Amino acid sequence: MLSSVNIDYFILLMALLLIIGVLTTKFSTRLGVPALVLFLVVGMVMGSDGLGFIPFNNPYLAQLIGIIALVVILFEGGLQTKWSSVKAVAKPSLSLATIGVLLTTIVVAVAAKLIFEVSWLEGFLFGAIVGSTDAAAIFAVLKGQNIKSKLSSTLEAESGTNDPMAVFLTLSFIQLLTIDDSSYLMLIGSFFWQMGAGLALGYGLGLLASYAINKINLDSSGLYPIFALAFALLTYSLNDLIGASGLLAVYVAALVIGNRDLTYKHSIFRFNEGFAWMMQILMFIILGLLVFPAQLLSFDIIVKGFLLALILIFVARPVAVFLTTPRMGFSTREKIFLSWAGLKGAVPIVLATFPMTMGVENSQLFFNVVFFVVLTSALIQGSTISYFAEKLGLNGPEKVEPPHTLELVSIGKANAEIIEFAVNENMKVTGQALKDLELPSDVLISAIIRNGDLVTPHGETVIKPGDILYILVAKQTIKALKRLMNETKDEEN
Repeated sequence: MLSSVNIDYFILLMALLLIIGVLTTKFSTRLGVPALVLFLVVGMVMGSDGLGFIPFNNPYLAQLIGIIALVVILFEGGLQTKWSSVKAVAKPSLSLATIGVLLTTIVVAVAAKLIFEVSWLEGFLFGAIVGSTDAAAIFAVLKGQNIKSKLSSTLEAESGTNDPMAVFLTLSFIQLLTIDDSSYLMLIGSFFWQMGAGLALGYGLGLLASYAINKINLDSSGLYPIFALAFALLTYSLNDLIGASGLLAVYVAALVIGNRDLTYKHSIFRFNEGFAWMMQILMFIILGLLVFPAQLLSFDIIVKGFLLALILIFVARPVAVFLTTPRMGFSTREKIFLSWAGLKGAVPIVLATFPMTMGVENSQLFFNVVFFVVLTSALIQGSTISYFAEKLGLNGPEKVEPPHTLELVSIGKANAEIIEFAVNENMKVTGQALKDLELPSDVLISAIIRNGDLVTPHGETVIKPGDILYILVAKQTIKALKRLMNETKDEEN
């Protein structure tokens, strides 16, 4: 039984880890290193083979925390993704998420077989574990970057939908390694079931969650974000129980929820953004604790792991990108960028715990090599994505980010909401004075943020590109208002 001293010690360590994790994000920006690398290093330093503050060697617990964290991160990423952006790149994203993962697996399998002198099945298991682009890494690295929308949307959609393929391949090769009479046909059928059921149930549960959030009048506005997150966990668990892809279902459900009009939408988004950061910090630190630096930094792992990482980065990923995206509207420079941006992160490390928990021979070798490959990918690719985009001329226009210094609210008793609206130069309202806008009678533009300054609106105020409008509107008028505000100058002509 835990003593009060142990409990207090544990709480103190949790507080210190979260504080260190948050401060680490500041250093990562200055150093140009992805935050996930520093989180992993913090875990390694604090663990059994480092300073010894947190003795930890439980792959089952690490796997559980990792999966829960991935659910939260995918849910937050899906909420923030516009359906119009995903729809435009659905074909290349799904091609990369399925055939691309398979091609990456094959190339890495051949390399692992030759480098580590393992069996072919073990080589394919190596490839399957590191075959997917990681959603946690992609969402974190691309956030705030002004990379062309087509490219960032492709990477986000790919990373949000390629986990089923990676999980399917990993579990299939583990099954083939551990069970003598495994059926290839059953494994293929399982894949289509996972994808199909995951898509269908994710979409249905997303609609259900949106309806419930809008129709159920909760006593406190703080309950709505928790209600939404509960649906994310429910979506994963229900899909997992029937053998479907829970991670894919969560991402699809989040897409549905995030692209519908919601009560307390701002609060739901902000809560999940903060909670996703907390889970990301916790997950990478826990995964770092699971590593023993003395094993990871052995000469054999460093040399062979680095060679495998180079083959993954410079051969496997480019082969996957160039072979799966022909005639899909990408230039050679854009394909080079997509090849470089195939980041590895939490998913491969979490998948590397499966051989450990399922009794696969050489499982510790798998984990150490995968961990080293992820570190190498994050350091080399993650820290240079912005540089590559700039050098390849693939930066888009500067993104207009709402400052969120005003707390947006749903005024439940008054059946009204304050919503934010970002203006760009192509919109019909740009250049018009407020008095000339044909707004419904129950709409009031209450504040404008321009270049970081608050502008008090009046009839003569002219709307300019980059403005953030805060609009008080009755709930029944929101859809009509959005149609009016989103009209473009092309539509006018």
